[in-house]
This record gives sequence, C-alpha cells and structure tokens, in this order.
Amino acid sequence: MTEAQLPRQPKAFVLWREAQDTRIRSPLGGIYYLLAWALTWIFSNEPGALIIPGLVGISIFAMLLALRLLHRLPQEQSDASLKRWLNLHWGLILLTALSWGLAHALAHKDAQFSDSAIIATLSTIAFSTALAFNFAMRKKRAILALVLIYLPGLISLAVDWREQYATLITLSFYLSYLLLALNRSNREYHNTLALELQLLEQQEKLERLSRTDSLTQLGNRYQFNNLFPVMVANAQRQSQPLSLVLLDIDFFKRINDEYGHSCGDSCLSAFAERMRQNFRRESDALLRLGGEEFGILMPNTPLEQARQLAEQFRQELEREGFNVPGAQLPLTASLGVGCYDMLRDGSAEAFFKRVDDALYQAKSAGRNRIELA
Repeated sequence: MTEAQLPRQPKAFVLWREAQDTRIRSPLGGIYYLLAWALTWIFSNEPGALIIPGLVGISIFAMLLALRLLHRLPQEQSDASLKRWLNLHWGLILLTALSWGLAHALAHKDAQFSDSAIIATLSTIAFSTALAFNFAMRKKRAILALVLIYLPGLISLAVDWREQYATLITLSFYLSYLLLALNRSNREYHNTLALELQLLEQQEKLERLSRTDSLTQLGNRYQFNNLFPVMVANAQRQSQPLSLVLLDIDFFKRINDEYGHSCGDSCLSAFAERMRQNFRRESDALLRLGGEEFGILMPNTPLEQARQLAEQFRQELEREGFNVPGAQLPLTASLGVGCYDMLRDGSAEAFFKRVDDALYQAKSAGRNRIELA
C-alpha cells in the first residue's frame, strides 16, 4: 500500500497499523515454537520412547505455523474485514500459547523429559518475553496469551513444588515482571501510534493546503490539473455526462484599479461564496483557476442541466451585485459551458479548450452572458 492509499480516518488507520504489525511479527514466533518442541523432544531422556507425543507436538506446532503463514491480510482492507482478520489471527496466537503451555507442563510432569525440561522452561521465558514486547498492541489479549503460556507449567511445578519450588518462584516473579513490561510496551506502542496519527493529520493538512486556494478556499489550479483528467477518464469509461463551466468576472481589473486590491480580494471571496451557494451538489468541484477565472466540474450532468444552473447563477449575480462600504457595485460574469463528447474531444485538453473558447466568445459578444461549447 502506497502512502497515498493509507487510511486517513484515525480509527481506520489504527486498525490498519495493528493488522500490519501483527502480520509482520507473527510468522517468526510460529517457527520457533516448532523448533523449541523439536529440541525438547530430541534431547529428552529417551526420544524413541516418546515418539508419539513427539510427533503429535511436531504436527500441532507445524499446523499452527502453517495457519499463521496462510492467514494473509484481506485484499479489501475495510474496518470490518480487518477486525475479522485480527480476531482470527489472535485466535491462532492464543491457541499457540495454550499449546506451548501444555507442552511445557508435560516436560515437567513426565520424568522422561527430565533432561530437556530446562529447554522447555527457557523457551517459555523466551516466548513470553517476545510476546510481551511484540504483541502489546492489545493488552488484554496479550495478558491472556501470557497466562496461557505460563499457567499450565506453573500448575505442573506447583504439584511437585518441593523439588521444583526454585523454578516455580523464579517463573512466577518473571511473569510479574512481564506483566509490568507489557503494560509499558502497550503504552509506548499507542504513544507511537498517536505520533503517527499526528503526522498523518499534518500531511493531510499540507496536502489540503496545496490543493486549496488560500483566498477563496476553493480548489486551486493544481487541484484542477489533477482532478480534471481523472473525471474525464471516468466519464469516458462509464459513458456518463461530464459538464464543465468556466467563469470569468467581467471588468475585474476596473474594481482593483478604482477600489484597491483589498476590495478586489473581497470581491473574489464573495464570488466564491456565491458559487458555493448556487452549486451545492456534493459531486460538483468548485475551483479558482487563476486571477478572476473560475471553473466548475459537474459529473453526471448533461449540458442542458449545466446551462440552467449556470444561467441561474449569472442572473443572481447580475441582480445582487457586490457590496462595498458606501456603495453597491455591479458584478457580472461571462460563462462558457460544455459537456464532454467522446466524438469531438480526443483528450481532456481538447475538451477544456472547447469550453475555454466558448468563454472567450461570451466575452467577445459583450460579456455577462453564456456561450455553449
């Protein structure tokens, strides 16, 4: 997934990040559970006499490893699919933890494993340490996994506590340390996640600023250059109408010259607000293309509907004008309106030029009018 495809909503990003971290950290542990049991069996007192439990353990841990490796992230990474994937994968982690806990208990309970019981104990310490530091994103589930790894072995040691009390006490103390370490790791993980979210938010703000005209808060030319070809391609692929309206404020230079650039800026802002009030559909993209020239991209809009909306805007603008302190200035616009035509427009650039030519025809014919491309 590229940076542009990262989930932007905080909850979605947290789920995505947790699923990614879980997927990366999970397979290696599965391998070592299998190796640890193989060593515990091979270095036991009589491996040949333990061939049945040995092979059963190998089969179980090999199967759990295979399930981890085969359990890939869903292609469509929606919130629901990621939650379902995490629940299933944590089920595999917990099942593996319980299986190792039982294997550890067996190594201490069966005298035939007396030579290799220390291997099982050291492996338990290693697995629980890795779990506390690598799977701290879900604290409650990680605590449950630690308990499943330790509890069967501790019970087995407690049954024969007179001979195993040193190991029992040491493992109990170490478990208490791991619970404290898990709590700290969980806090650090979520602090790091919070920093990632802040960075993502800052990137989103910067990207939004790069696409937004600072004066009018409409999309800017950069946004138009990125959006226009995509919308033309969609219209071509889906055989849906795409209309483009280009607008130019009439005699805008006169406002700047007579009333100053501050008044001109206010005029541009008011013009943009009028656009927002008249073109209110969520699908429409309102943009300032530069200076006093504006544009509106209208997907799924045939030419006649676009013409009616543009004419309604032109009439309202002419009727209301623009208020300045102590006076009301006439404010009108020339408009070019066109709809994408696959037969006439060989490219997005050709479509734009056709509508732009219509805009200049409206200006040449006296301004304050609409010309259809």
